[in-house]
Amino acid sequence: MGGAEVEAFLTYLAVERHVSASTQNQAKAAILYLYKQVLQIELAWLDEVVQAKTPKRLPVVLTASEVRALLMHMQGTTGLVAQLLYGTGMRLLEALRLRVKDVEFARREVVIREGKGNKDRVTVLPENLILPLQAQLQKARALHEKDLEAGFGRVHLPHALAVKYANADRSWAWQYVFPSPVRSVDPRPDAVTGQQLERRHHVYPESVQRAVREAAKLAQIDKPVSPHVLRHSFATHLLQAGYDIRTVQELLGHADVSTTMIYTHVLNKGGRGVLSPLDAL
Repeated sequence: MGGAEVEAFLTYLAVERHVSASTQNQAKAAILYLYKQVLQIELAWLDEVVQAKTPKRLPVVLTASEVRALLMHMQGTTGLVAQLLYGTGMRLLEALRLRVKDVEFARREVVIREGKGNKDRVTVLPENLILPLQAQLQKARALHEKDLEAGFGRVHLPHALAVKYANADRSWAWQYVFPSPVRSVDPRPDAVTGQQLERRHHVYPESVQRAVREAAKLAQIDKPVSPHVLRHSFATHLLQAGYDIRTVQELLGHADVSTTMIYTHVLNKGGRGVLSPLDAL
């Protein structure tokens, strides 16, 4: 089969099967990989494909009382991570990859390194999280010192920093704020030795996702709740409080303000802030 047949199949997925845009793109990527990498055949660019439409969905947003109920049913490290997501607007992996050196208690800010789009940004550190985060760092430091005594204590460094700065991967500043309770063998070879080292990774995202789902059930929240919903709620509640949309855009790390604008559609003022004529009767 050639380009015409591939185009016909992808069009069939969109027109007759009514698949989502992401499903069609996944099929397209798989076919292109098959032809290019396996069959060694170059397909002409597929111009005649009918693209599946990407639906424009409004994000799920919790009310302040729902956020409070959710966080009250969470404890320990996962509970602190959830509070950080809501308090800073960070994405889940941004919070879990947070290093000790990027938490500025004096300036009440958190520096997010290599976020989405490989961009750095600064967000607010909530006053209510200063003491819990300091306690978390004390626990993480004790764990790190125990690892050092056992001959471990190394952490994965981005890019070639391990080559540039000797022993930086053992330093306290580069350790994760939320280290995993267990060490594991890193499948990535070490930049210096080329060997697979036993390191302490950060907490697994699945642990936080599971804890959020369970807390939502206990709080009897009848909405699909995930850690990312806390980021949506952070943005919406800031706009509700009267903060400028450009400020919210910078805190979230959006490249375009139009992405942030979606939160103006879910503000807690009824449908677009309109008073229904039924309520005026």
